[in-house]
Amino acid sequence: MVCQYKKICKAYRCRVKVFTQMSGNLKEMIGSPDLLILFTNTVSHKMARCAVSEAEKCHADVVRCHTSSGAALSSILEKACG
Repeated sequence: MVCQYKKICKAYRCRVKVFTQMSGNLKEMIGSPDLLILFTNTVSHKMARCAVSEAEKCHADVVRCHTSSGAALSSILEKACG
């Protein structure tokens, strides 16, 4: 799925970082995104809290989606990027 996510984001001319597991230095790895897409069914509560708090620090938009499909990602990016 990670490769699919990257291809979809590339089609919308978006740079992407995909995190599938919580790592110790996730806060530093997130950086300062414009948009954070959180697939809530695939990440832990701890990871979600960490990601959202980092996104709020840099005033990034946070989109939560329960479905982690490619179609869901395309739909989100269509709304966000046009």
